[in-house]
Amino acid sequence: MRVIAPGRLATLRERAGLSKAELARRIGVSTRMMFFYEEGRHTPTPQRLQKMAEALRCDVEELTGVRRGEEGLVDLRFAAGLTLDQAVELLRRTTVGRDLYLSAPRLSALEQGRPVLGRNWGDHDVVGLLPAALAKVYGVPARMVVDAWMRTRPNESAPVRPSRRPRKGASGPAEAAWRSLNERQRVYLGEVLRDERMTETEMWMRRVHHLPVPRPAEWRKLPLALHAPARVVGYTRLQERLRSNGVHDPGAGATVHALERRELLITSTDVVQHPAAGEVTRVRVEMTKQGRAVARAGLGEPAEQQPDMPLLSEWLWGVMARVAAAGPDGLERDALSGRAPFYLGVGYKSRSAGRPSRGFIDEVPVLAADGSHVVGYRWKLTPVGLRHAAEYLAEYRRRYPRVDTTVVAALADEHS
Repeated sequence: MRVIAPGRLATLRERAGLSKAELARRIGVSTRMMFFYEEGRHTPTPQRLQKMAEALRCDVEELTGVRRGEEGLVDLRFAAGLTLDQAVELLRRTTVGRDLYLSAPRLSALEQGRPVLGRNWGDHDVVGLLPAALAKVYGVPARMVVDAWMRTRPNESAPVRPSRRPRKGASGPAEAAWRSLNERQRVYLGEVLRDERMTETEMWMRRVHHLPVPRPAEWRKLPLALHAPARVVGYTRLQERLRSNGVHDPGAGATVHALERRELLITSTDVVQHPAAGEVTRVRVEMTKQGRAVARAGLGEPAEQQPDMPLLSEWLWGVMARVAAAGPDGLERDALSGRAPFYLGVGYKSRSAGRPSRGFIDEVPVLAADGSHVVGYRWKLTPVGLRHAAEYLAEYRRRYPRVDTTVVAALADEHS
């Protein structure tokens, strides 16, 4: 069970200006039970812990004393406000939950780092699917579950999603559909795919800069045309792409509708306000899953797959390598003045309600020669960061050959 750190609840309650009776009323328990909570004699359920955090205007982590980036599997469940039985009930609705015959005792053993006995628990391919199911139930990214798993069960290999083996002839239908299109239809479908990718990149940039981002169901509807004279409203970006290919003409509508009949695109209309033309009808086009597969097959691109490993981007992996290369003394604190600590540093998160960092690096205090005070801080790899580097070093080297991993490799050898 996850318990409240001694004295922490009383401190947070007093900071919020609440009496024991008032806090008890807000979370639905007796005042006597609140005494027990503050004395550590009883532990709140996940739901009451969540209500308590809301009443005290703090995070659950502040009550439990677990630092951001150091969560274990039990912390993720408590943060989701789920009891063991509730989590198991949701997980048993998934294929992997049924395949592992998941039960409250087995989930508890998993969370406590104890051996989990039962059918299929020795099958790495089956267990490798469990983090994704846990992530969906707990409402967090799968990589957070894998990181928490590694902290909870440090003596085991990280659970890895099994590689998907392409079925023989799996791309045949998509390629056949592409061949059945005329040249004009192929250009349209390919340009819609490229415009969707460009829009996806723009949405990513907005997230990075903490700007509002529409739901994918909205931004995937790409502006195709405005029902107004082009000399007044101009051309949409997609129209400009088609014009550069010499296929934007009065036959555009017929081409789009032909692709829609084949269930490769979906068209829709709405009304927007244009500064020069006032209210105008806008035509939008959205790729279907089948349309995306056909376009990728026709352009010679591999089918989209979920990543098999919880890997860092090349930028963040480079930061890890820099910290490792700094040696036993660690990297100067100011050397990581950008956003890297918010993704890698223990105790960091991008914003107040953002996702916690991975906890792969930490600021370690440097004491004066006589040990009397702290003279500064330096970045060093945490045990979980070192374990992650050792676990996936070969794959990182394959994907990011430009990153110098000489020191990382040496540390990984020592770790193993």
